[in-house]
Amino acid sequence: MTEVDERGGALFKIMIVEDDTRIRTLLTDILRKYGYEVVAVEDFLHVEALFEQEAPQLVLLDLNLPYYDGFYYCRVFRRKTTVPILIISARDEEASQVLCMELGADDYIVKPLNVQVLLAKIMAILRRGYGEYAHKPEAVQAALPFLLDDRNFSISRSGKVEELSKNEYKLLKKLLEKRDTIVTREELLEELWDDVHFVVDNTLTVNVTRVKNKLLSLGFQDVIKVKRGVGYIFDSSSMGGSSDER
Repeated sequence: MTEVDERGGALFKIMIVEDDTRIRTLLTDILRKYGYEVVAVEDFLHVEALFEQEAPQLVLLDLNLPYYDGFYYCRVFRRKTTVPILIISARDEEASQVLCMELGADDYIVKPLNVQVLLAKIMAILRRGYGEYAHKPEAVQAALPFLLDDRNFSISRSGKVEELSKNEYKLLKKLLEKRDTIVTREELLEELWDDVHFVVDNTLTVNVTRVKNKLLSLGFQDVIKVKRGVGYIFDSSSMGGSSDER
């Protein structure tokens, strides 16, 4: 596992998808100064090819880009991999920020960029994804009557597969990690979004409902229960079956 050094960077590779040459150069210089390996996109006709070739550990993604916008690339990257995506954009409206999170982005920072905030967010994302707080799939998977696949964001049982969005996956994973224990709405919001100030309250409810419906399609009814005014609980006693059914 790659470790983060005291300055933050070490051996992590960051891909910058930003068409403003001045900002791209500034970000490249700063990140290299802090020890990161940087891949900066200059040919915006071949962003996907470069992404697949370089396999970065983090993507800094602008929204206003030539040919295809950042929303498009957020979808594309998320279909291919679980690589963390940090949106960097001048768009400060709530709708754009919520949409990015729904598409699977890990965080959002508004231009003009505060360098220290940017570096802190990068370190936090990398630590969650690859460092001490990284997900241990075997701990979540133990004794479940379905398979939660963190390679392609899906749940399956007896050959039937339901695909999850990244936020649906993170939500279900968190509930499973603390199954049979109440998880507060605040905990879930913080798990899905680093900065919850712009997240509308209904967004979490919508994600929970989607996860419940996908579990229902696999035969698991009412396993996620609402604790009104507090949060949610994954009730393993409601699952039935055994891990052999996966």
